[in-house]
Amino acid sequence: MMVRGLFWLVLLQLFGIALNHWLLPMLPASIIGLLLLSVWLMWRGAVPEPLQQAAGGLLPYLPLLLAVPASGIMTSSDLLLGELPVIATALVLSLLVTVPFCGWLLQTLIRRQERKG
Repeated sequence: MMVRGLFWLVLLQLFGIALNHWLLPMLPASIIGLLLLSVWLMWRGAVPEPLQQAAGGLLPYLPLLLAVPASGIMTSSDLLLGELPVIATALVLSLLVTVPFCGWLLQTLIRRQERKG
């Protein structure tokens, strides 16, 4: 059953790669794949059991994704310090956009859940 979940994850990743190659070269393929997964799950209204099992099996390995950025930060610290004002501005602006959006999204999901139940 977990193989079916992994199949769906890989298939959506491949669709993301195809869309990245043909239509959206400015977005990373993995982000497009995650957006496709999100749209598919919202359309479906629930997470299928095979996908839950696959995600649960992959979750313990999530910290490994941080090893590459951490080593890049350690080896490029001088370059990053030179760009600190730009990086700080981007982080603050993204925070100012993300926090209200997450609040709005949670309120919308709570209202939707209350209507169903």
